Amino acid sequence: MKPSSKSDFNLLPALVAIAIGIAIWFIPTPEGVSAQGWLMLAIFVATIAAIIGKAMPIGAISIVAITVVAVSGVTSDNPGTAIRDALGSFNNSLIWLIAIAIMISRGLIKTGLGERIGYYFIAIFGKRTIGIGYGLALSELVIAPVTPSNTARGGAIIHPIMLSIAQSYGCTPDNENTNKIGKYLALVNYHANPITSAMFITATAPNPLTVKLIADATGSAISLSWTTWALAMLLPGLVAIALMPLMIYLMYPPEIKATPDAVSFARERLERLGKLTRDEGIMLGVFVVLLLLWADIPAWIFGASYKLNATTTAFVGLSILLVTGVLTWKDALSEKSAWDTLVWFGALVMMATQLNELGVIDWFSGAIQEGIVSTGLAWPASTALLVLVFLYSHYFFASTTAHITAMMGAFLVVGLGLGAPPMAFVLMMAATSSIMMTLTHYATGTSPVIFGSGYVSLSEWWKAGFVMSLVNLIIWIVVGGLWWKLLGYW
Repeated sequence: MKPSSKSDFNLLPALVAIAIGIAIWFIPTPEGVSAQGWLMLAIFVATIAAIIGKAMPIGAISIVAITVVAVSGVTSDNPGTAIRDALGSFNNSLIWLIAIAIMISRGLIKTGLGERIGYYFIAIFGKRTIGIGYGLALSELVIAPVTPSNTARGGAIIHPIMLSIAQSYGCTPDNENTNKIGKYLALVNYHANPITSAMFITATAPNPLTVKLIADATGSAISLSWTTWALAMLLPGLVAIALMPLMIYLMYPPEIKATPDAVSFARERLERLGKLTRDEGIMLGVFVVLLLLWADIPAWIFGASYKLNATTTAFVGLSILLVTGVLTWKDALSEKSAWDTLVWFGALVMMATQLNELGVIDWFSGAIQEGIVSTGLAWPASTALLVLVFLYSHYFFASTTAHITAMMGAFLVVGLGLGAPPMAFVLMMAATSSIMMTLTHYATGTSPVIFGSGYVSLSEWWKAGFVMSLVNLIIWIVVGGLWWKLLGYW
């Protein structure tokens, strides 16, 4: 008899999450909050606690949360209506945008196009170690728009290239010579990830959730399109990409400064890959088509009738890859992260929406706003405090999704209520939701992959993370603020 597979259910964090939910439920309902709203808050907080404690994989936790919402009747006494409410977010186009884009990004790995792009930049910039750093960062930037899994981008595409280069110089953690070149490259490999994640809606899975929460907080007055987000984040993102490899170089200078062999190494890898294959060519074509349609270029040329919804565009791209055989349906089915994202994203958006509709967000944000107003701070200082609290509270989260779901909605309402320029404030909060990935070795899915390679110690990782969080924050406040002023956003 075969032994049963190991369960992914962890009893202790599950019990803690349940206890937290029950404790909140039994607290007397505050004035201004309905009983249904308070129960939804209890379910929501318990869900976030289970995600943070890793009681189960986030997709499994989300299934349980959907079940509890439906069974409890928290949204409706009618069982039929309750299950429709619990599943209501699965018709949200933003959720499907990320799921389909993750499937498309599989083509970068399968065809080898992502690897080719990475080695191409190394062949151009790789004569010096800092040049390799810029090559890795630019590779991240180029593929970011079509890789909504920042873990796949930084961990599965760029990280193997970084490892190959470090190991070609005999630099491995086992040899205890990580200062040689590996530590620098590993940190650049990682810190490019949060910057590129901030630059495009489709560069990391939680970004569409941020778009949804911004629309909810502003009563749909601000509905960020792919183009608006990309344009707003373009200049601060490019400045951050330009400074990051240099900052890491100053903090942890590599012993090897000149790397002429890296160029020949990259060219050797490119020769091994051979000429651009048919599938790579199609993948590259789809890449260009997606960028053109997401950026609304045809609409600028031919008129609004050529403008496609961002999710429709993603479906077009995936359809081309399926019809041409670059991806098979088996490839799409095996892209577990896409289907997993579809489930957990739908559940979290559903709960965030219900909290908003049941008035809990208004109550919570009102309490925060009242506390800040009592300090007598003007709106610039008040909103700065909100951004800092939101950013550095990520030390307590192992999931950007959980963090954004738990805090973003209320913080947006508070900042807007304090009088901050609406567009500038929501863009700053959107950028911060990616900047916070820099902080720890558990901040997002990419961090344990790169930290686990052993090139950077824990103290070095946290020091670099804190410094880069400040650098990126300053860039987005100063450069971003001026850029948004020039664009007429405030």
